[in-house]
Amino acid sequence: MITALQKDDALLADMAAASLDEDTLHVWWLGQSGFLVQWAGERLLFDPYLSDSLTEKYAATDKPHVRMTERCIDPRRLTGISRVTASHVHTDHLDGATLVPLAEANPGYRLYLPQPIIPEAEKRLGDAAVTYCGIGDRDVYYEGQWELRGVIAKHNEVMRDEEENCFYTGFLVRCGPFTIYHSGDTLWHDDIVAMARKYACDLMLLPINGNKPERRVAGNLNGTEAAALGKVGEARLVVPCHYDMFEFNTETTDEFVTACGRLEQPFRVLRCGERLEMKKAE
Repeated sequence: MITALQKDDALLADMAAASLDEDTLHVWWLGQSGFLVQWAGERLLFDPYLSDSLTEKYAATDKPHVRMTERCIDPRRLTGISRVTASHVHTDHLDGATLVPLAEANPGYRLYLPQPIIPEAEKRLGDAAVTYCGIGDRDVYYEGQWELRGVIAKHNEVMRDEEENCFYTGFLVRCGPFTIYHSGDTLWHDDIVAMARKYACDLMLLPINGNKPERRVAGNLNGTEAAALGKVGEARLVVPCHYDMFEFNTETTDEFVTACGRLEQPFRVLRCGERLEMKKAE
């Protein structure tokens, strides 16, 4: 089992110690595609998976989800959360066992997710105190100094309902002077490239586990593609994710690191529970 760099009390203490000034962005990787973002004292959670629900669900099947990295925090202990994302319906991104206890600690948080999957989310979360906010590639929410915009995602296809709402989405988030792109699960797509070129992202959070049909799951960018997307968008920094959670669906960071070096793309590889601190661009 891979140990978290920080967990439980130590992780909470690090979060509490983070500065609240508007010129600093703080981001913690919580494993898989989960990140906690803190800016000016406000917190957003990207796609948290903080349970063992998939390991338990698939334990007796021919596709066991054997956990590789220990859980860094009980979701009941995370407070001050006003915004949470769920990029698509797969449980490592829309996990009732994470989102329900999170609502107990943060009643009324806004859950941003694709419109077509809201009925499934309501089933998984039951009567949890959550405000559902449908978001796709045509939608944007303005909330004070925060802006949340949907971005198309291809996992492995671009799927839409009869009203053209996407089933998979990424998120472009602006908070004060910072712009963050969390892709959700996706393959390469021209519209994502166009978005990356249009918006000067300070930080891109991108999957690197690749697309291998033998895994029998929809795939993602590989390490080379994640580095290239950061480069084409001139991102200040790229952080990889969606690896080291399940044995059957992971990848090392070697390809990503090598590609970033070749392309001269700035990057940072985090350990679970580790904090990234960014200053406002000069």
